[in-house]
Amino acid sequence: MTEPHPPITVFIADDQAMVRQGFGALLGAQPDISVVGDAPDGRAAVSEVARLRPDVVLMDVRMPEMNGLDAARHILADTREPRSKVLMLTTFDLDDYVYESLGIGASGFLLKDAPADELVRAVRVVADGQALLAPTVTRRLIADVTSRRRPARGRDRVLDPLTPRELEVLELIAHGLSNTEIAERLFVAEQTVKTHVGKVLAKLHLRDRAQAVVLAYESGLVTPG
Repeated sequence: MTEPHPPITVFIADDQAMVRQGFGALLGAQPDISVVGDAPDGRAAVSEVARLRPDVVLMDVRMPEMNGLDAARHILADTREPRSKVLMLTTFDLDDYVYESLGIGASGFLLKDAPADELVRAVRVVADGQALLAPTVTRRLIADVTSRRRPARGRDRVLDPLTPRELEVLELIAHGLSNTEIAERLFVAEQTVKTHVGKVLAKLHLRDRAQAVVLAYESGLVTPG
């Protein structure tokens, strides 16, 4: 008999009590998710996450004491296992913060007014080691932010270690395609895509797909629009 998987442990950091309670109730009602704690500010979040070691941290960008980006930096710099993944909570007026959150290693971001099923899906996707990059709004925000930053001179040379196929896979990742969608586009097995993705991340010394997307735009491999 197959042993059941342990629940995904989640920590919620937001300065609004209603958000913490609402998200907590929604996620806690899922059979595969357990909310292990919450915090009203970034400093408390860093301390509690270090103690609880949750799988996923939902982190609001704007909080007192320490903002969400600084709190995320502290959490993501902790190399002890198990390592927590960070999903930033944002709104449309925080595009620059979105870009920076991806750059420091957050696994993606979610709009605070996202539908309930999208929040649940986001937690599962991030816990599974993927980046939350598929929704159209995510692609649009990333494109908008990176379009306002010119690629650094010579930055495209960092892509030199990649084979033509790996460059193709990176480009499709940057357009928000999942492994399944990439496999269908390239007419290969999904396991083959996973292998390519792993090599791309390893060769470019990237933490996850979110950082791969940022680099694809910064290097000029992908252009907004």
